[in-house]
Amino acid sequence: MDLQLNGRRALVTGSSAGLGEAIATTLAAEGAAVVVHGRDEGRAAAVASAIRAAGGRADIAIGDLATDAGADAVAAAALSGGPIDILVNNAGGYDHLSWADATPEVWARTYEVNVIAGVRMIQRLVPEMRRRGWGRVIQIGGGLGIQPMSAHPQYNATLAARHNLAVSLARELVGSGVTSNVVSPGAIMVDAVRALLADIGPGRGWGESPEEIEAAAAAEWVPNDVGRFGRPEEIAGAVAYLAGPHAAYVSGAMLRVDGGTIRSVH
Repeated sequence: MDLQLNGRRALVTGSSAGLGEAIATTLAAEGAAVVVHGRDEGRAAAVASAIRAAGGRADIAIGDLATDAGADAVAAAALSGGPIDILVNNAGGYDHLSWADATPEVWARTYEVNVIAGVRMIQRLVPEMRRRGWGRVIQIGGGLGIQPMSAHPQYNATLAARHNLAVSLARELVGSGVTSNVVSPGAIMVDAVRALLADIGPGRGWGESPEEIEAAAAAEWVPNDVGRFGRPEEIAGAVAYLAGPHAAYVSGAMLRVDGGTIRSVH
């Protein structure tokens, strides 16, 4: 299927590695010109170079979205090559903390990085999408925003906020030609997760090989119907669909790509 992304420009925040890199690479392969964002210029430039080497179009934008100045710099760099049609708010992070260790200061910092950073980019880029009558805003959420665990509560709550703001934005954009939706991944095998599993797997009796550890973790830690962790490109494919005209009738939706981790009909 042709996703009809040729001629579109996309900014993917937090795309110098991991899931964001996969999203940027997939959008470029589908014909979009992408802006790779990160805080480390070398890493962002390496991703952009790889995209260009594969025949795609890519620029970079560097800045810390947890600050107004950083968001201004990223927006200016992204717009310097032309209007942004697609905004993917992927950037974020979390610490593995318990309720006892997640202090109010950690909660505030996590909210700043995972929620307000995305709001900054929405406010800087969506008004022009609206004026031009076409645009796509996609939040990368997560199942923990719907079905939270006791660990890292500050992160779970920010995912719920991402889901909520996406629906509110969709209501705000009614009739504008701009849509707002969420892609909600389950556990995804990015490098950081692979390293974590290798570290904790043997001690939990999950085996020694990466394959054994993944299967055991998928059964015990993040049980799902497929019996494995997702891959970044599987999330990227969902984003690419929502980014194009085939998804024009999708508004305020949450597209779960989690192997059936969330046990809900909603």
